[in-house]
Amino acid sequence: MFCSSMIDIANEFGVPCYMIYTSNATFLGITLHVQEMYDDKKYDVSDLDESVNELEFPCLTRPYPVKCLPHILSSKDWLPFFAAQGRSFRKMKGILVNTVAELEPHALKMFNNVDLPQAYPVGPVLHLDNGDDDDEKRLEVLRWLDDQPPKSVLFLCFGSMGGFTEEQTREVAVALNRSGHRFLWSLRRASPNIMMERPGDYKNLEEVLPDGFLERTLDRGKVIGWAPQVAVLEKPAIGGFVTHCGWNSMLESLWFGVPMVTWPLYAEQKVNAFEMVEELGLAVEIRKCISGDLLLIGEMEIVTAEDIERAIRCVMEQDSDVRSRVKEMAEKCHVALMDGGSSKTALQKFIQDVIENVA
Repeated sequence: MFCSSMIDIANEFGVPCYMIYTSNATFLGITLHVQEMYDDKKYDVSDLDESVNELEFPCLTRPYPVKCLPHILSSKDWLPFFAAQGRSFRKMKGILVNTVAELEPHALKMFNNVDLPQAYPVGPVLHLDNGDDDDEKRLEVLRWLDDQPPKSVLFLCFGSMGGFTEEQTREVAVALNRSGHRFLWSLRRASPNIMMERPGDYKNLEEVLPDGFLERTLDRGKVIGWAPQVAVLEKPAIGGFVTHCGWNSMLESLWFGVPMVTWPLYAEQKVNAFEMVEELGLAVEIRKCISGDLLLIGEMEIVTAEDIERAIRCVMEQDSDVRSRVKEMAEKCHVALMDGGSSKTALQKFIQDVIENVA
């Protein structure tokens, strides 16, 4: 999706050009709509003043809060790049999207427009290999999960670039302590320059966690560094997932039927969170419209222990509507990849369209 400039070379040689879009149909639709506003209507979303509270996007059923726009949409530095991406996307013969027709039916309707490329929902495209079974630290974590009751453990994991400051770490710890729930927390130290260095592990957890936290939660929780996310999510003990809202992580959570708490940190993740919470009802928000961008700005607004605890209690409810909807969507995601399923059918249509365009 970031190599769309290659389309000019493909066109030069008369080769039909298709794109694999690894995020969702909703953000793809927003990309194209913002590019249209930027180019055709001279409408710069980064110039919006406080009198405009919401924006309407054809790929969403609900108005989108302006203050929740990702930094890549609201920054004058990034918007031209973003618009250029949209222009390139429009030149494609078609776009394979890592989504499921049953998950984003409204967003996908936008691509019935003859002026837009054909969208092929072929997901969920996931890498479910559990990795090295000989890693002792990994095995220790998985064995611990095997000893926990079903749907009793909250998993907190924030992707390869998600790290927390000491202040934010303490707020999470206070919330976990108050909630009383079992937990597995993948805690990474925030990088001072995430473009140059990925987050790493804290060398001494006792220096950043509240006094006595590890002792008080010893019988119901684990704080670790890197986590084997897929292997953890598939364990029956996992009852909820606090996620940075990377699209792949969200699809993994849906695949295993685990309801989510949304904590977007960078890139398009605020849109992903809005879709899962407001559009689809498949997640619980930790708080509406967290300001900042860990990747492009380098910092995030601190989320309080009170907000975190509320979200934890909500997502861990065993008979909640969110949990029921997630279970139903998990079944649809599995069926989509079977013979006759929506994603399998979309992939077959893509292959046929390529053959016809080449012939």
